[in-house]
Amino acid sequence: MGVPNSQEELAGQFEHVAQYDTTGQGPPVDEWDPAFTDDLELFISRSGRWFFQGRAVTRSAMRRLFASIMRRESDGYYYLLTPHEKYRIQVEDVPFLAHSVEQEGEGDARVLYLQTDVEDQFPIGESHPLIVRTDQSSGEPQPYVMVRRGLQARIERSAFYHLTELAEERTINGAVHLGVVSQGSFFSLGRIS
Repeated sequence: MGVPNSQEELAGQFEHVAQYDTTGQGPPVDEWDPAFTDDLELFISRSGRWFFQGRAVTRSAMRRLFASIMRRESDGYYYLLTPHEKYRIQVEDVPFLAHSVEQEGEGDARVLYLQTDVEDQFPIGESHPLIVRTDQSSGEPQPYVMVRRGLQARIERSAFYHLTELAEERTINGAVHLGVVSQGSFFSLGRIS
C-alpha cells in the first residue's frame, strides 16, 4: 500500500487492524516488527490536536484507532504499525492529554484513574507512573503519565489541580515532597523544601 492522500484513505488503510484486537485491549502492536514503510503526514500538536496533511482530524474514532496502533521506539520517533507496515508520524510533545481524575478508596488503598482524550482510562501506579518534569522556559511543573508502549499523556492543568487537592506531604531522602498515593505507591508532584 502507498501513502494515503486523504483522511478517508488514511482511515481505510488502517481500519483492518481492528480485527487483530482479540482481547479488547487493542491490537498486539508489541508483537509486530514490520520494516519501515514511509513517513506519514500525521502530526499531533502540543495542544492535543491531530492533523493529516495540514487538516484537522476531527473524527474521534479515527484518533482512537491510530492511538491503538501507535508505538514510540528507541529512536525517539512515533510510529503507526500494522503487521506489515510501519509509518513514522510527528508528535510535538506527547501524543495524548489526560483530562480527568477519578478516585476510588482512601489512604494507601486509594486508586487514582486518569482518562485521556482518546478515551483510555487507567490507574496511576507501577504500570502507569506519574512523572513531573520542569518546563525549561517557564519553570512550571509539567506532569505526565505513562500510558503504554513508550507513549505518554500530559496531564492537563485542571486534572493536575485535582491531583494537588488530593496531595499530601512526605519526606523522601530528607526532602519534603507534595504528592499523591495511588495503588499503594507515592508519586511526587514536586519538592516543596
